[in-house]
Amino acid sequence: MEKIIALFKIVMFPLLMVLLMWIVFLFEIDYGYNLNEYGIYPRRLLGLVGVFFAPFIHGNFEHLTNNTISFFVLTLTLRYFYPKNYMRIFVMGLLLTGLLTWVIGRGAYHIGMSGQIYFLASFIFTKSFFSKNYRLIALSLTIIFLYGGMIWYVLPIDKAISWEGHLSGVLMGIALSFLYENEILDNAVEEKVVSYEQSLFLDHFNEKGRFVANLPFLDEEGNLILEEEE
Repeated sequence: MEKIIALFKIVMFPLLMVLLMWIVFLFEIDYGYNLNEYGIYPRRLLGLVGVFFAPFIHGNFEHLTNNTISFFVLTLTLRYFYPKNYMRIFVMGLLLTGLLTWVIGRGAYHIGMSGQIYFLASFIFTKSFFSKNYRLIALSLTIIFLYGGMIWYVLPIDKAISWEGHLSGVLMGIALSFLYENEILDNAVEEKVVSYEQSLFLDHFNEKGRFVANLPFLDEEGNLILEEEE
């Protein structure tokens, strides 16, 4: 039961964010609204509103579905490896990516969760790649395998895609990765505590793993036996 509760806590935040994306999209369809004007419009004062709202607005069903799985997987990864600071990292990434998009973007409405997806991928990959933990290195390679093709969309190869938002996400992910360099290691690597009795037992094995008998043992009561009784 405890494992189920722990799993639910990890999944809850990414799931709520995905549900919010879908609720906004279904609201537009059901009531005939177009919320694109609440997206990020670069260098317009009112366009700053989109820093908060744009990630949850999507142009069409394909746009939303393409972002849903990537966003959920990456947010879940962030939530798992950063249980203390995941919310702070997520919010800072959302705001800073949006602000940079507002500065460097074209004169158009920029909407969708893509910028945050690029931020999460960039942040997690950078932290994983520079760690010395094999699990995290494997994670970085997995991210390359799954999302490596996304790197092309930080270039202006498609006018219909906000490459400025993608580029902003990548740059902010790299920048913020230097602010949280310890937590991922602290949570991923657990030191095994060895008791005094266990250490004495382990001392009976040499560097080749062979048993050495002429070392002290503990008797059944935990008392140290320095030499064998005749």
